[in-house]
Amino acid sequence: MMTALVIVDSTPLDAQLMAQYREQAAASLVPFGGEFISKGELQVLHGETDFSHKAVLRFDSPELAKAWYYSEAYQALTELRNKAMHSQFHLV
Repeated sequence: MMTALVIVDSTPLDAQLMAQYREQAAASLVPFGGEFISKGELQVLHGETDFSHKAVLRFDSPELAKAWYYSEAYQALTELRNKAMHSQFHLV
């Protein structure tokens, strides 16, 4: 089984909504064995970015990462997510 990472690039739009989203998104990871391994404000060492923050989530497999992202529990958070932050999600 190969470890998979979900990389989230984001710029917060609303601090209160971000707090709500973070709490609920973290809870949605649990059934899929996902965990945050790093998150916070970016320190750009080279190049340019459109985002101010990054999070890295670890899953035991790409299948579990996709199962989490497309789960009913996480998809229910997408409207809140989109109001709370501008973001991109990548699976590696």
